[in-house]
Amino acid sequence: MEYTKETIEALVKKVISNIGITEAKAEADEVPIGVSNRHVHLSREDLDTLFGKGHELTPIKDLSQPGQYAAKEVVTIIGPSMRSIEGVRVLGPVRRASQVEISLTDSYVLKVKPPVRESGNIKGSSPITIIGPKGVVTLTEGCIIANRHIHMSPSEAELFRISDGDTVTVDALGTRPTRWFGVQVRVHKDFRLEMHVDTDDANAAGIGNGFKAKIVKE
Repeated sequence: MEYTKETIEALVKKVISNIGITEAKAEADEVPIGVSNRHVHLSREDLDTLFGKGHELTPIKDLSQPGQYAAKEVVTIIGPSMRSIEGVRVLGPVRRASQVEISLTDSYVLKVKPPVRESGNIKGSSPITIIGPKGVVTLTEGCIIANRHIHMSPSEAELFRISDGDTVTVDALGTRPTRWFGVQVRVHKDFRLEMHVDTDDANAAGIGNGFKAKIVKE
């Protein structure tokens, strides 16, 4: 059988395409890790109280998820026992409700008992006080320990064969290899592939930003 130039080119493109798909699938179970330190999300109302009416956050660093950033502004957080942690970074943009995310170690310092929750799920969570340069806000609920989770886009979720809200088992590929169970998957068109853990998890596993996690195929 004699092949034309056009037929040969089409076959080559198909082979290259298949190789690319295979390589993508082979690497699809690896996820970059981002370590999240304690931080605060503020509502418009609370931002006004803490920093002055009409104050706008000053971005200093873009975060991995599009549109999210670390702001120049920092606050002090205080637990019910009046123990405090200073210099807590505010993340932008503003949200519908204020939220304080800390680690378990931080909770011992502040003497609070925050639940482990998905970001945004603050109903019934721990109370905490936030102090800014212009005022004070006391949240009756809003302090949580963020659950371990993975952000991914719909196309990435399809590659992983995972759906929004699924939970997976993950191996942390650090200097102290660790397996995490019940890691939540969050899928959205604006998300970029990354697993988020707090500083306690990162230290326990011997990992940092840019390390890899591997989704376990069960």
